[in-house]
Amino acid sequence: MKADINRNQMPEKGNAVQIIATHRNTDFDALASLVAASILYPGSTPVLPRLVNPNVKAFLSIHKDLFEMPFADGIDLDAVSRLVVVDINRWDRLEGLEVLRRKRPLEVVLWDHHPDKGDIVADWECREVIGANITLMIRQLKEQGKMLTPMQATLFLTGLYEDTGNLTFRSSTAEDAYAAGYLLDHKADLGIVSNFLRPAYGEKQKEMLFRMLKSAERRKIKGYSISFNRQDFTGHVNNLSVVVRMYMDIMNVDAAFGIFTNIERKKCIVIGRSNMEEINIGSIMHAMGGGGHPGAGAAVIASVTPEAVEEWLCEFIAGNQQSSVQVSDIMSFPVFSISPTVSMREAASLLREKGCTGVPVVDNGSLVGILSRRDFKKLEKVF
Repeated sequence: MKADINRNQMPEKGNAVQIIATHRNTDFDALASLVAASILYPGSTPVLPRLVNPNVKAFLSIHKDLFEMPFADGIDLDAVSRLVVVDINRWDRLEGLEVLRRKRPLEVVLWDHHPDKGDIVADWECREVIGANITLMIRQLKEQGKMLTPMQATLFLTGLYEDTGNLTFRSSTAEDAYAAGYLLDHKADLGIVSNFLRPAYGEKQKEMLFRMLKSAERRKIKGYSISFNRQDFTGHVNNLSVVVRMYMDIMNVDAAFGIFTNIERKKCIVIGRSNMEEINIGSIMHAMGGGGHPGAGAAVIASVTPEAVEEWLCEFIAGNQQSSVQVSDIMSFPVFSISPTVSMREAASLLREKGCTGVPVVDNGSLVGILSRRDFKKLEKVF
């Protein structure tokens, strides 16, 4: 990990047109890091993904006058010469910005606290394993003597507490605790923090937990007690992560995984929780296209059976992820394709319906190309 980052030699702003970006399914740590980066890089534009967590969405709806941010599709990406990335180190989780991966010249600045090294190669980075990404940025804010408003301090403390479980997660450090004290000194409002971090646990969550407990099983993998639970659902159920945490506590296992299949959208939501350092949920979910931390994480996988997901998880825990899990186990099925004569409007509708990011183009039984969502960006530039 890069801790020796020459923290007092941050890149100068100059005349660069710069944006600040974070991961989709934005949580409070990511949102706080966006705002902190906008203080550290004056004149920069924080870009908000369209997919944000429900509690973050509720916070922004109330405080939108203080934290107004454009979406990626409202930015002229051709004009961007500096990209500041916070709380993530992978291109595929930057919603609508992967086109910048091939842009030259482009200066990339990275702030990240996850243990797994991603594929974003930065010109300058602060990457250090710590409880919350905002803690790294508070360190820099303090060194530069930046002033914080009470609402900024409140947002930053919300992000810190959410990512450290109120400083109870194993990934929490002494510096996280010092940062929390610093934010309280700057009038962070614990009432607002607790209001937005209080998990919603209603009838839908109770029903899901009851169903999980009725079908609960334990199994031993490498000496650890693990529980996998597969459930189907329709519509929308918030805070499934709360359900999985309660399920793990009730089952008294070392780790628990909820595999929730949305029947309408043909997607599996995989949520993991662990009490053991040896079972790193963040690493497992990272390999499945998601993200997280050693004790908690999630991933969304399209067009795959829950049985295959469970087998995949077992292989990761056993350390044999490259041995028996085959492409056929996790690929989208049944295969669908389009012909070259299909309009782009029809193709876009099909991708949304299937929940996929690409589709093969077949002409008279022969593969002639691949259409992906990135191709629609090219179409926008043409017109």
